[in-house]
Amino acid sequence: MSFCCGASMIGTKGTLKHYRTRIHNVPILFCPVCHRIEVHYLVENEYEILAEYAHGDGASEVDFHDYVDESDKALHENCVNNEEEDPMQIVQSQIDMSLDLLTFAKEISDTEWEQQLKKRLIVLSQRRHKLKLKRTPGGTI
Repeated sequence: MSFCCGASMIGTKGTLKHYRTRIHNVPILFCPVCHRIEVHYLVENEYEILAEYAHGDGASEVDFHDYVDESDKALHENCVNNEEEDPMQIVQSQIDMSLDLLTFAKEISDTEWEQQLKKRLIVLSQRRHKLKLKRTPGGTI
């Protein structure tokens, strides 16, 4: 599992820019709280090699999928959630994990961690509220 600011990161694919080259369909991990993005660690080396070659060739766009075999199931095994899942379920899963961690932080009297978790829960709670508004007829954000 990959974590960022204490939240578990969501596995997805995205487009990354390396200098002037856009690389599409790169397996990435995305933090639902702080929105940090990182290349999935299992394809990090392949990404760097492809990015350097594509930039060196002057390519403006390349598709990661065309050059790298991603059939390895381990890419998805370390992700708690994937982009294809229902956004409301993803947020609820993140909230549940954060509440579990908050309970543990209180047990070990780690007040700094407690504060970080409370801030994360506020962000996740706001995101859940926005998702609920989108689902209701006439709901606006």
